[in-house]
Amino acid sequence: MWGHFDRDETHLEEYCQMTSTACKRPSGGTGFKAKQLKLLETKQVSQKTVDRAILCFIVQGLQPFSLVEKPSFQDLIVELQPSSAVMSHTTVRRKIDSDTSKMKERLKNEMKKVPYIATTTDCWTARRRSFIGVTAHWLDPCSFERRSAALACRQLRGSHTFDALAAVLTDIHAKYEISLKVVRTTTDNGSNFVKAFRVFGQQDENNNEELVAEGTIEEEEVGEDCDASDGEVEVEFMDVESILEEDDGLQYQLPKHHRCACHLLNLVSTVDVDRANKTEAYKKLSRSAFSKCQTLWNKASRSPQNAELIEEHCKLHLVQPNSTRWNSSFVAVERVVRIIRDQGEGSVRTVCAALSVPMYSPADIAFLGEYVTTMSPVAKSLNILQGEVNIQMGWLLPTITTLTAKHEKSRPSLRFCKPLVDALLEGLRKRFESMMSEPELIAAAILVPSFKTSWTSNDTVLQLDKEIFVCLFVCLFACLFFQKPLHPTMILCSCLLTE
Repeated sequence: MWGHFDRDETHLEEYCQMTSTACKRPSGGTGFKAKQLKLLETKQVSQKTVDRAILCFIVQGLQPFSLVEKPSFQDLIVELQPSSAVMSHTTVRRKIDSDTSKMKERLKNEMKKVPYIATTTDCWTARRRSFIGVTAHWLDPCSFERRSAALACRQLRGSHTFDALAAVLTDIHAKYEISLKVVRTTTDNGSNFVKAFRVFGQQDENNNEELVAEGTIEEEEVGEDCDASDGEVEVEFMDVESILEEDDGLQYQLPKHHRCACHLLNLVSTVDVDRANKTEAYKKLSRSAFSKCQTLWNKASRSPQNAELIEEHCKLHLVQPNSTRWNSSFVAVERVVRIIRDQGEGSVRTVCAALSVPMYSPADIAFLGEYVTTMSPVAKSLNILQGEVNIQMGWLLPTITTLTAKHEKSRPSLRFCKPLVDALLEGLRKRFESMMSEPELIAAAILVPSFKTSWTSNDTVLQLDKEIFVCLFVCLFACLFFQKPLHPTMILCSCLLTE
């Protein structure tokens, strides 16, 4: 009887279709289906992946190439992936050289799309060898985000003369084909760098005109002397080969030079403040306080027991200053003042008595507190200018102007550090006075929305605010009309010169 009826329920058939092997692994599908690992089954890694991981470990960890030949390292790789092999140090060197060449080509192609590039360079000595490093910075044309890349880290042989530095910088810029794109190079205030850019760097038009004028006068004087000589002409034979081989330096072409503002501010805090010692009262008090701090720092660094004793009574470790970084010296003094403020003078006196170091007098403590108050704006300004993400050229002039205004305002209320403030103000004026009148720096500061013209009351700068917007419109029109990016500051400077 049931043979005359058909079942309408298709649930079982649908379930079989959904759970079939053909449905789970469709043939001809382009998507990758991850295979579920079975119990005690390990994932297989290709030899290429292992080699790439080894190279990344060596490069990022600054490991020697010979690491791959150590038995312990080979055992580690084999234990993790038994089917893999460890390449030799020769292969590591060859692969790193190949990857370096590819990376340089990618970097060159990326910088070809950028119209303007800024570079920084520095020299240093480590383990009796000298090096020079160069980095490049630019704005991404699409996202306008700051991009940075290390161009070179070369060993310098011989003396670090100005012409040797100019030769290396010119060669690095030429290898990356950015010689005509570099608008400025930032260095420290070393005399060799300063002279290199003074001799081989781009000069202002006024300076060039002066040089041309001087050369014309000399040529005219030489011409008059030659015409006036009616007697016999003495002929001096010269070695042509030596003249041709002589290096006149004309092949070294460097961009405009920009001195590192952080290094300048560091010099103000270390070199220029020594002028305060011309005041005998300040000199006597500062040497007394800082000598006691130095004695305490030496005691803490030479013995772990002394460091534990200081931590037990002061609840904080002392910070050891670094002779090459003024910020560390300020932080070290600030830590002493903080301990006195939080734990009281008794804790410091107990430590001084236990370590047999001179006691801090009330005048020493008062001086250190006023010193920290005076130098704190300098330290904050250094931290601002040393930022790497949200800091740009437009922050320089407002930061220096605000720093100067703070010192001028705080000077009347100081008891011990008035000579220090005078030395700081004189150092800021001497080292940053030329920058305060540079049109490019002024334009950069005014165009920062956070500042605009609030950082200055100079009528010349306020008048320049209007000229900047006119120049920006001119620059925008030029870009649209000529289909070529023009440097806004070039148009700005030309507008100022025509007036």
